[in-house]
Amino acid sequence: MPKSLKIYIFLLVVIFIGIIWADATKERPIDWRESYSLNEKIPFGLFVFNQEHKTLFKPQTVEKFSESPYEFLDRNYNTYDSIYDIEGTILLIQNKSAIDEFSENELFYFASHGNTIFHSNSIFSQKFADSLGFEIKYSNDFADSLQFKINRNQKASNFYFNKGINTAYFSKIDSSKTEVLGTQINSKGEKFANFIRVPYKNGNFYLHLQPVAFTNYYLLNKHSQYTEDVLGYIPSKSSIYWKVKQYDNEELSSSPMRYLLSQPALKWSWYLAWITLIIFMFFNAKRRQRVIPIKEPLKNTTVDFTKTIGNLYYQEKDHQNIAEKKIIFFLEKIRNEYYIDTYNLDETFINRVNQKTGRTKKDIENVVFMIKKIRNQSNTTEKELITFNELLEKLNL
Repeated sequence: MPKSLKIYIFLLVVIFIGIIWADATKERPIDWRESYSLNEKIPFGLFVFNQEHKTLFKPQTVEKFSESPYEFLDRNYNTYDSIYDIEGTILLIQNKSAIDEFSENELFYFASHGNTIFHSNSIFSQKFADSLGFEIKYSNDFADSLQFKINRNQKASNFYFNKGINTAYFSKIDSSKTEVLGTQINSKGEKFANFIRVPYKNGNFYLHLQPVAFTNYYLLNKHSQYTEDVLGYIPSKSSIYWKVKQYDNEELSSSPMRYLLSQPALKWSWYLAWITLIIFMFFNAKRRQRVIPIKEPLKNTTVDFTKTIGNLYYQEKDHQNIAEKKIIFFLEKIRNEYYIDTYNLDETFINRVNQKTGRTKKDIENVVFMIKKIRNQSNTTEKELITFNELLEKLNL
């Protein structure tokens, strides 16, 4: 592994550790998101309510369902007898969450069979308003807090809500059949209904405008008595069917990846790690080439060819021919490498060879003497050829 690559990897590890350390040591900001989820421990989650619901609803039994009210009630409807296989109270705790039209119709039909609908929400559809005879308005008094009261428990301490509250109130109700169960009082002392009971055929609707009362923030902030008073209106002998948010997916909250991606520092560390890995793979793939096959260079067969030809002449005892070819090769080399004219092998030639090659003058004279001798005779003996070859090797040009 290249040294520069090791340095880059080391720096990335240091950065990654630094990000985790900074995230672990910094003060966590409070998440004021209004999730109303059973698994959320943030102020406006329902984790505490979910943990304590058995105590709050005792002795009622509670069954949770996550599908739409229409799907849940339709699943428990006996079409043969035209009655529901279940009876009791449908519990809905939402915030600015609308119910689909089919579910609304099913809730009214369920209530008409003598059951109860407890719905805490900050908004209600026009069908609810028209069918149950109420109107909702929003106060213009932007106070820091609102005082909540439950009518049947006037001796209880005042409950002041200052986080996550809304200014919605029931501005119009059908007083002939609607009962006001709770109120909210603004900074001017004005009292408005925020919790009512509306009979519907054989059943009842309990409508509450401050779902924030069921969140972690207020249950842990000494407001649990108010929540208990509100829920105390639910018939004690009825079963409760609680529509929860994402109940089917509760196990996802324990997933390591879900937690990692929920933390900003860990999420960006995860993204940084993936980006770094992709960049590393990209550049590594570009730099690493396929293995180049080793190809043997073409062999120079000139020497082998010369030896073969030489052996052929030697076997034929043609010493004269071999000697002449050695003379030609020697003089050709003198001309090409030392640029010396070889036309006349005289004293001038000997001196120039001596000057350019640095060989002794005596050795050069011996070679020139043998060349002249071989050229002047028609037959060269084997001994003469050997002597001539030894002189050439001694000269070593």
